Amino acid sequence: MAKLERIRNIGIVAHIDAGKTTVTERFLFFSGRIHRPGEVHDGQAQMDWMPQEQERGITITAAATTLHWPAEGTSKKPVHEIHLIDTPGHVDFTIEVERSLRVLDGVVAVFCAVGGVEPQSETVWNQADKFGVPRIAFINKLDRVGADFNAVVEELRTRLGARPITLQLPLGGENFYGVIDLLQMRTISWPREDSEPEVGEIPDELRTAAESAREAMVEAIAETDDVLAEKYLDGQPISVEELQAALRSACIANRAVPVLCGAALRNRGIQPLLDAVIDYLPSPLEVPPAVGQVPGSEESIERPPEIKAPFSALAFKVQMKQGRKVVYLRVYSGRLKPSDDVLNVRLGSKEKVARLFDVHANRTERIQEAGPGSIVAAMGLKLTGTGDTLCAADAPIEYESIDRYETVISRAIEPRTLAEKEKLDFGLGKITEEDPTFLVREDEETGQTLISGMGELHLDIIVDRLVREYNVEARVGKPQVVYRETVTRAAEGECAFERKLDDEELFGFARVGVAPLGRGEGVRVTAALPQDDATPPAFVAAAMEGLRDAATVGATGSLLADVAVTLLGLSTREGATNPVAFRAAAGDAFRRACQAAGSLLLEPIMAVEVVLPEEFMGEVLGDLNQRGGQIGEVGFRGNKRVLRAKVPMRQMFGYSTRVRSLSQGRANFTMRFDRFGTASD
Repeated sequence: MAKLERIRNIGIVAHIDAGKTTVTERFLFFSGRIHRPGEVHDGQAQMDWMPQEQERGITITAAATTLHWPAEGTSKKPVHEIHLIDTPGHVDFTIEVERSLRVLDGVVAVFCAVGGVEPQSETVWNQADKFGVPRIAFINKLDRVGADFNAVVEELRTRLGARPITLQLPLGGENFYGVIDLLQMRTISWPREDSEPEVGEIPDELRTAAESAREAMVEAIAETDDVLAEKYLDGQPISVEELQAALRSACIANRAVPVLCGAALRNRGIQPLLDAVIDYLPSPLEVPPAVGQVPGSEESIERPPEIKAPFSALAFKVQMKQGRKVVYLRVYSGRLKPSDDVLNVRLGSKEKVARLFDVHANRTERIQEAGPGSIVAAMGLKLTGTGDTLCAADAPIEYESIDRYETVISRAIEPRTLAEKEKLDFGLGKITEEDPTFLVREDEETGQTLISGMGELHLDIIVDRLVREYNVEARVGKPQVVYRETVTRAAEGECAFERKLDDEELFGFARVGVAPLGRGEGVRVTAALPQDDATPPAFVAAAMEGLRDAATVGATGSLLADVAVTLLGLSTREGATNPVAFRAAAGDAFRRACQAAGSLLLEPIMAVEVVLPEEFMGEVLGDLNQRGGQIGEVGFRGNKRVLRAKVPMRQMFGYSTRVRSLSQGRANFTMRFDRFGTASD
């Protein structure tokens, strides 16, 4: 294991097609991890190892690897160990980004120099904000027609609320060949795609612009550090080392975002970016200690990243490899070895680690020990799931789990033959273990098996995996929107449950109230019994349990959302001692209250962004209006127009074909889940 100060745990995040997997491939190539970079468009990228990724040219699952920089023997600088996760850019696979960012210490956010800050760019940036992850911005594809470095930097500031500090200026325009290094005031160029970087003097015609940009950079860095600010205002010289140290501190504290640029496909800009990862992103020692809770209490405790501290880790990803379960772990403290027994806090039981591995995409290499800061794969953890905390049994701690996302689309699925039903159920069960955003349930009315996910592509990939990995030929129905149900007004319901069971009399009376909540507030179940209520605590607990079970679905059978459920009253009679009656009475009273309150179905509302030429604005705008869309913003991105709207998901099926038809194939669109609601909300 490398020393902790020489470890970097980073992720590569971006909107789809911004070039993040290409950046990752160049990281691996220039560090000597691989001998030839694979190209995404050829289906040869090392990190896109799934057949579905290679065929579609997109990243579907987060893939981990380890590399060393500088490459051994190429520099006098100390070699650092970089644990890297390449994440998907498609909105359907956002959970892969979420659970990766949960365990990473730093991020390289890749932006297309033409597309700028795109919808999924905002999503992943907000996810990084959520976990407080330091970031470096890399503006890619500067060799493309329409590339605008300054416009993207400005969008980082205005659309993401970031504080970008430009460290480089691009050279060559659309014939991009190098950068001006504003820290060292020199040029770094790559005359050919296969050439090593060449350092040179700044051309005379660019020196004035470079000096102006450097002055702006120095001022921006000085604003993040009181000592440098004083020197800057006094006109004292500030060394490169002082600037780098201040920028590193500001980046780690999320007060600044260093900005670099390049063209990854042309092998330009990668080496300085790797240097920046080492120079500005934190080691495990420089991030706050991992904070968790004592299981069963609200007491907070910290675990420092020390080998002598009690072992603790978070399981952030589960994957099936050739039928065997592999759990990806971020180790926060202590030491983990094969054959160790660890406590699964959620289950309250121990599990044994059979084997440990370093990971490179879908290939593994056995290791004998993992320490603080490590990202490793483990086998033998049969019951561990995504978000579980594993720790030493004599020093329990529970870390915050990983949020789950609401599914927005469903399809019916069935085996082609009855003989394949068992294989289908087995395959669906395994994929459910892997993917927290994939749900399987049986429709109570039709008996059909329904699969639910984050979008059409998500479910298409799962059906394809069933065929390839589990040899199941399944029939799949048309996509169906997943609805939620709420109530339209406040109402009450009551129920007296009375039965005679053998020689025992069952009786319980419950009165329940329901009321609508604001969108996105979920379901709240509380008790508001009169102060003089003398109902035994066991009966109250049974009624609350029945209420929580019943409050998952509404009067129409859809999952409940945005409703306050209140237990208002209970009563019993002499001789009735079984709490089961109160459980049943509370459930029936809730259902009657829902019927009295009236039902309102909430549908998935999608945030849609269309980028198109000016001449097709009228047709596309009219089409979105016909689909019930609420137009939110109409703007510009370069010489293209940008439409942003909120549209019901049921109206978006087949939209890809329609928008291409309306724009002669020149419009592109993206959409992501925004909320459950009504089109008029």
